[in-house]
Amino acid sequence: MDLRQYYQKIREKEASFKDPYPVVVSRETGDGGKDGVLTEVTPQIAARMVVDGTAIEASEDQATEFRGLQAEARRLAQEAAEAAKVQVAVVTTDELKRIKGGKPGKA
Repeated sequence: MDLRQYYQKIREKEASFKDPYPVVVSRETGDGGKDGVLTEVTPQIAARMVVDGTAIEASEDQATEFRGLQAEARRLAQEAAEAAKVQVAVVTTDELKRIKGGKPGKA
């Protein structure tokens, strides 16, 4: 294959993407590539993968579902991180007694 044609195909495919980060679906390859894995990549990488035949462009439905799953996973990860935080408050003895209902100032 002529390298000029190869890179021209990549540039044309890159220009055809509507999203700033297109979603591609992998295809099975002889070197261990798995079929059907969705990935969000840059337009340059997506174009090269499509031209090389290692991936195809995902349909709009597939891309929407993938992004929804990614957003849900991120939300769950953020909730887990928030739950793991330990909050500490420094309270004086007087404040502690006031909270418990005692009178401050007496030991």
